[in-house]
Amino acid sequence: MDFVFLGLADEQWLNIGISLLIVVATVILGRWLVKLVLDRGLRRLVRKTSTTFDDALLDTLRGPLYMLAVVLAFDISLERLSFLSESWAEWLGDLFYVLYFIVGLIFAWRFVINFFNWYGREIAVHTETDLDEQLFPFFRRVALIILGSIALITLLSHFDVDISALVATLGIGSLAIALAAKDALADTISGFLIMIDRPFRIGDRVQIMDLDTWGDVLDIGLRSSRIRARDNRMVIVPNSLIAKSLVVNYSYPNDEYRLQVHIGVAYGTDLELARKTMIEAVKNVDGVLPDRKVEALFLEFGDSALNFRVRWWLDSYVDTRRMFDRVNTAVYNALNEAGIEMPFPQVDVHHKIDSGDVGRLSDVLRGDG
Repeated sequence: MDFVFLGLADEQWLNIGISLLIVVATVILGRWLVKLVLDRGLRRLVRKTSTTFDDALLDTLRGPLYMLAVVLAFDISLERLSFLSESWAEWLGDLFYVLYFIVGLIFAWRFVINFFNWYGREIAVHTETDLDEQLFPFFRRVALIILGSIALITLLSHFDVDISALVATLGIGSLAIALAAKDALADTISGFLIMIDRPFRIGDRVQIMDLDTWGDVLDIGLRSSRIRARDNRMVIVPNSLIAKSLVVNYSYPNDEYRLQVHIGVAYGTDLELARKTMIEAVKNVDGVLPDRKVEALFLEFGDSALNFRVRWWLDSYVDTRRMFDRVNTAVYNALNEAGIEMPFPQVDVHHKIDSGDVGRLSDVLRGDG
């Protein structure tokens, strides 16, 4: 006579025990078996390759592979219990679909994160540009959002949930958010374009003409850029304003920079003497590049002076203001030593007086009027 307990025969209880043993053994030994396969088997193969991406892939597989083994053991264990009703079988089918789906999603999620971490650690640091390092956090977030959206839609579709209304709601919500945050969205798009077009880089000295901002670029973000002004003040400029403004980059294509001043000498001055005096004075100033040409160009006949434009080069834009001081001082002293006059603006006023008004004007000047 068969033993019956809780409505189950002894053979059924034996199958339940075997199923539990399979699950417990997999939970206990599964992690060790996964480590054995990955570390002693596949790890030896990937060490022979020149890339480290396969090592990152093995690290991605470690957790999901163990979870897959546990879920698979659980599935096999319940599959052995043939005495379960069809309603149970249908419910378990949906349950294991969700469990397998979660394992696959965890693997995909870890794969995206580990891929970007590997690329930033092994590839991005060796590239000439830091653009990829700046954009990687943004791309990773976008990839994870897309992955999560696909996973949610796939899971709802499996359970025959009508996602058209959800997609429409998300579309309307996205439109409302985009309209409410259009300024932030414009800044983000402009920041992305700045990183691609690269009108300036971190460390460059720039001038944003429309904003009257001048200083060194400290950071280029997706929403704003930070510029340290010469008075050590931090100016945070939205990227959309930068995209609309004229940007002068003093560091591109290199740090060499040409300066110029306008100097007037008196009429009657020997032009060649004045030109030679100014050029020699500028050449002897500390900081002027000796291998670049210094020029003194006679430009125009001014109202009170003959106007020259003096141009020279320096090795860095950093010393611009002090360079003006040194050059102006040297040119002024050199012209004085050479006896060359630097006239200031003068105006001669001539009054025309009729003969009949001479007497009245004379009385006014004597105080008799």
